[in-house]
Amino acid sequence: MKVGNVERNLNHIQLQDWPDKIDSASQERLVLHYAPLIKYIASRLAMRLPPHISLDDLISSGMIGLLDAIKKFDPRKNINFKTYAEFRIKGAMLDELRSLDWIPRSIRKKSSQLEKVYTRLQKELGRPAEPEEMAQSLGLTMEEYFHLLDETKGISLLDVDTLRRSLPELAEEDLFEILQDESSRDPFISVHFAELRQILMEALDGLPDKEKLLISLYYYEELTMKEIGEIMGYTESRISQMHTQAILHLFTNLTEYFQNS
Repeated sequence: MKVGNVERNLNHIQLQDWPDKIDSASQERLVLHYAPLIKYIASRLAMRLPPHISLDDLISSGMIGLLDAIKKFDPRKNINFKTYAEFRIKGAMLDELRSLDWIPRSIRKKSSQLEKVYTRLQKELGRPAEPEEMAQSLGLTMEEYFHLLDETKGISLLDVDTLRRSLPELAEEDLFEILQDESSRDPFISVHFAELRQILMEALDGLPDKEKLLISLYYYEELTMKEIGEIMGYTESRISQMHTQAILHLFTNLTEYFQNS
């Protein structure tokens, strides 16, 4: 079965069917049921990582995240377990990547330069910068610019952690519950996240049409880069580069929001 179909065909356990007590038998049943979800998440993540990053290592760390989710899940909070498990699984995989320190200093420097140039151009132009404008500003050919996007594509995986640290007063569990359970928000937090959501929606709306479609197909329809390329008429490599630029635009807007809030 293709990666893009595994998660979509997985029947998730409903809240009313959640076991009253998590014993070894129920834990084993849940692990077996959600094991395809781990492989699906790891495979999608691996597509945006250098080839030396082991898929098996991501799956192993994802299993730790799933076990943690099973242990800590509280069905009384009326949160879908699949959503909660994804959060824990992805978090465990990103923790594994951070512990490996797999991004060379030279790549981090290039990514920082890319963000600075993109931020400057966006302010000057009043819109997202086109690839040609980015390449010209960086003094690169288009081929060199696309190669730079390929080199830095994995950096965006850790950007969410950078943004989360902008809210140091919130523990990870609190942040997740606030995002998932509207009844848990106090008025201040509710206003804060409503504003953040609005900023993100405006950033998404401001993307070029092709990037907007790509983001929709990748994050909402959960297609693979290869599947998206077939739909949009581009190579998988070009779709990956477009994704990196789209994430760069979104991250620039969110970073600016946190710095000014």
